[in-house]
Amino acid sequence: MTAKITVRGLRHEYVNPFTRERVTALDGVDLEVEDGEFLTVVGPSGCGKTTLLGILAGLVPATRGTVLLGARPVTGPGPDRGVVFQEFAILPWRTVERNIAHGLEIQGVPRAERAATVARFVELVGLRGFETKYPHELSGGMKQRVAVARTLAANPEVMLMDEPFASVDAQTRITLQEELNAIALATRKTILLVTHNVDEAVFLGDRCCVLSRRPGRVKTLVPVKIPRERRTWQLLTSDPSFAATKEQVLRLVREEVGAGDTA
Repeated sequence: MTAKITVRGLRHEYVNPFTRERVTALDGVDLEVEDGEFLTVVGPSGCGKTTLLGILAGLVPATRGTVLLGARPVTGPGPDRGVVFQEFAILPWRTVERNIAHGLEIQGVPRAERAATVARFVELVGLRGFETKYPHELSGGMKQRVAVARTLAANPEVMLMDEPFASVDAQTRITLQEELNAIALATRKTILLVTHNVDEAVFLGDRCCVLSRRPGRVKTLVPVKIPRERRTWQLLTSDPSFAATKEQVLRLVREEVGAGDTA
């Protein structure tokens, strides 16, 4: 398969606003994400996971290195990348269907085509019957479904997701993880998801990228060999290969946490 995202020699530095010291958040990051792959990213707190996603989104400048989307350099935000944030970044004055249609309106998509696309993604994320509701009438899980549907409706080449389920309760989180797995299976989108939750990383990822402690680099890439079609929480909680992969990823993250404590 060909690489959809290529990162070479990536470094990011910033100035701490309180101490005025220069901090290296990422250094020497090399990474390839294949077309249609779901890559999850984990690592110890402060290792640069969200910074990496911000650079891929074009929202954070790299100090050094190369980031390509296909063969094109990433130099800023663009419609070829859709971003889903931890916060429910939807427009409070728009209904569910108009939030989902927002990107299509900006792109100038004709009304009839917009309506058909919105209906498809309303169905895909389980929001049928809520099309005319406003965000204040929705639960946290429903708001995040709207954000995911809006991103998918705009048809980006890549979806970038930063802790998208961190603000919902545990049961809703499991439901949304299963729904995102089904969406990945149905759309075959290239997805990169940052998370602190190792269970989530292993459940969703085709591979799990473990970053080192700061300055973050790719420590290792762990393949998840369970077919996506078989991934339900009920099944995976009793699957020995899921448990073994999760333990491997946890051990790698703990190594970095321990190394930071003794440094």
